[in-house]
Amino acid sequence: MAAAVTITVVGLIIGVLLGLLGGGGAILAVPALVYLIGLPVTQAIPMSLIVVAAAALSGAYTRVRERLINWRLAAIFAAAGMPAAALGTVVGRNVPQDVLLAGFAILMIAAGIRMVRKPAHVGTACTTVDPGTGVPKVNWRRCTSRSIPAGLGVGFVTGLFGVGGGFVVIPALVLLLGITMPVAVGTSLVVIAANASAGLIGYIGTVSLDLTLTALFAAAAIIGSFAAGRLSARVSGDKLQRWFAYLVFVVAAAIAIELTVRTAMGLFA
Repeated sequence: MAAAVTITVVGLIIGVLLGLLGGGGAILAVPALVYLIGLPVTQAIPMSLIVVAAAALSGAYTRVRERLINWRLAAIFAAAGMPAAALGTVVGRNVPQDVLLAGFAILMIAAGIRMVRKPAHVGTACTTVDPGTGVPKVNWRRCTSRSIPAGLGVGFVTGLFGVGGGFVVIPALVLLLGITMPVAVGTSLVVIAANASAGLIGYIGTVSLDLTLTALFAAAAIIGSFAAGRLSARVSGDKLQRWFAYLVFVVAAAIAIELTVRTAMGLFA
């Protein structure tokens, strides 16, 4: 019962954060499943991927209706990211649990730094301005060379650690390609759903999951994501992202301390 309540609360939080920020919230899923529910990393990662995909899809649904998704960019990122996610899954299954958790802590710190750092300007290397309307348009010849490497990196991280990678996708879309933040959030959700689905394929038949907990987790994340879609206009995304980054730092520090203490006890045992 306690595990069901905990996983429901965590799922709601992740769904809300994904819906509001377009990424970042899923980085809490694996630590929550490992340290609050007591699952091994080999089960926490595929369960996280299921929840990430479900919440991202439901969050993207509202953006589709509002036409806040750049489908061509989403396709480029996903085409590069999905095979990389599958590769990340293979690597992750062969890496010791403590090594994965240590890498996850480093990833969380990097993500937190990215979240609290305010960009000084919006990049325009991949955008041109229509002289007639003044509306910025994506220059596909310039942006492809930037979006493909970013897509590869995001996909690999998704498969390896079970996170969505939105904290990388959104800065890439905004800073490198000059996409507006609302469109970047919607596009990021599509990319996250595609990468998470690709990463999950590598776990099929290799790990047994508690289907009840998984369904509860996914349902809570979907509800949170839908609710966030309705609240997005009323909430300060910058302020929420900053406070969430601080939470990420705290969780990363807790993981690092726990691993250090466990290692030290093993050395002196």
